[in-house]
Amino acid sequence: MLKFISLILLIALVLHSCNPKLSNGLRASDLNKDVEMITNKGIIIIRLSDSTPLHRDNFLRLAKQGYYDSMLFHRVIKNFMIQSGDPNSKHAKPKEQLGKGDPGYSIPAEFRESLFHHKGVIAAARISDDVNPLKASSGSQFYIVQGVKFSAEFLDSFEIRKKIKIPRQEREVYTKIGGTIHLDRSYTVFGETIKGLDVIDSIASVKTDSLDRPIIDVRIIKMKLVKRLK
Repeated sequence: MLKFISLILLIALVLHSCNPKLSNGLRASDLNKDVEMITNKGIIIIRLSDSTPLHRDNFLRLAKQGYYDSMLFHRVIKNFMIQSGDPNSKHAKPKEQLGKGDPGYSIPAEFRESLFHHKGVIAAARISDDVNPLKASSGSQFYIVQGVKFSAEFLDSFEIRKKIKIPRQEREVYTKIGGTIHLDRSYTVFGETIKGLDVIDSIASVKTDSLDRPIIDVRIIKMKLVKRLK
């Protein structure tokens, strides 16, 4: 029996050493997990981008800690996005203005040409350029894009007005799936929805007040790290 117990302890030690704890409080295996967001409107599963490690690790850590549990989607705009991440929303009273809460730090912007605001992406909210010229992200507030589909004519006009060239792949996505193109390279996109686009549509369709807060609370019941879907 003693040898058996020793063997079990040895196996546990080996497994633990193969999954070391990182300096930010995560385990190495956490970096390969998706985030399951359970809301009172359904479940959204998000895959974070390895090309935005600062945002990825921060979101994983907060989700693992239960930081987002019980938070509201405090700002919802149909055909645009749904926003959450304000810790003050957990116990907010009806009609209370929200959107200024955070964990007390920001994250440097991580703009990537391959990450753009198509429907379903998750991106970091932030304060305005006049007080945040480097476009640093909120430490916790995020939004998930619903957006709209764009015509080729609109995208042509957008290129002329902004003096840019939209990559062909992005044009195809914006015309077939939709998004919020005007936010590209201004807010950090750090992942995308791989399951639950219908839940995003459901949340985006709720009635809201003059501050864009849902009349009936839409809440994140729990977030947790889960094994990646195939």
